[in-house]
Amino acid sequence: MSNIEAMEYNTGRNSLIMREYGRHIQKMVEYLLTLDDKEVRQRNAYAVIELMGFLNPHLKNVEDFRHKLWDHLFLISDFKLDVESPYPIPTRETLKAKPKPLPYPKRYPRFAHLGKNLEIVVNKALKEENPEKRQGFGNAIAYYMKLAYSNWHKETVHDDAIQSELTSITQGQLAFTNTPFVRSPRPNEGRNDNRNFNDFRNKRNQKFQSRGRNDRDRGNERNGNGAKFNKKRYK
Repeated sequence: MSNIEAMEYNTGRNSLIMREYGRHIQKMVEYLLTLDDKEVRQRNAYAVIELMGFLNPHLKNVEDFRHKLWDHLFLISDFKLDVESPYPIPTRETLKAKPKPLPYPKRYPRFAHLGKNLEIVVNKALKEENPEKRQGFGNAIAYYMKLAYSNWHKETVHDDAIQSELTSITQGQLAFTNTPFVRSPRPNEGRNDNRNFNDFRNKRNQKFQSRGRNDRDRGNERNGNGAKFNKKRYK
C-alpha cells in the first residue's frame, strides 16, 4: 500500500511549461530554485543547459541556439532563477510580447484581369521621354498582355484586340510595333496520361521484334533456305 501511495500521477503534478523538454528537465529547474549556494546553482544551470541542448539536437541548426536555450531555461523557471547568463536575461514581457502585425498592401488595380504590376509598368512607360525606351515598353507590355490572355483563356488572341485594349488603357499613348509571339496552347496540353509512354514502349517492342526477325532471316540466307547449320569438323 505504501508503494502505491508514493506513485505520482499527472493529475497531481504541475503543468509542463515547455513540453518539448519533458518532466525531468522541469524538475531539474525546480531543484535549481531550491539551491542557496550561488556557485553551485550556477554550475548546475550550465549542466542543465547542456542537457537541454542534447535532448533537442534540432536546435543546433538554429542561429544562436544557446541563446534560445538560456531563454527557455528562464521561461521554465517562471523567471525566478537567479543565475548569471552569457546573454541578456529575458523578462516575462519580452518573451510574451506579440509582434506587431505586418501591414498588408492594399492595392486596387484599375485593370484587375492584368494585375497591379502591369499598371505600374504602364505608368512608368508613360513617364519615359526616350522614344526608343518608350517603344520598348509598349512592345513588352503587349507581349505580357498576350501571354496573360493565352494562359487564362487557353486560346490565342489577335493582335488587333491587344492593340485595342492597350489603346484603351493608355488613352492611345502607347502602341507596339512588333508582333508578340506566344505559343498557342495545345488542346491536350496539361493532361496527365500515359499515351506517350505507351507509344514509346510499343515502338521499342516493335524495334526489338524486327531486329530478331532480321537476324533470323540473315541466318537462313547464310545457311541456305532455312537449313540447319552444322559445323564442319576437320579431321
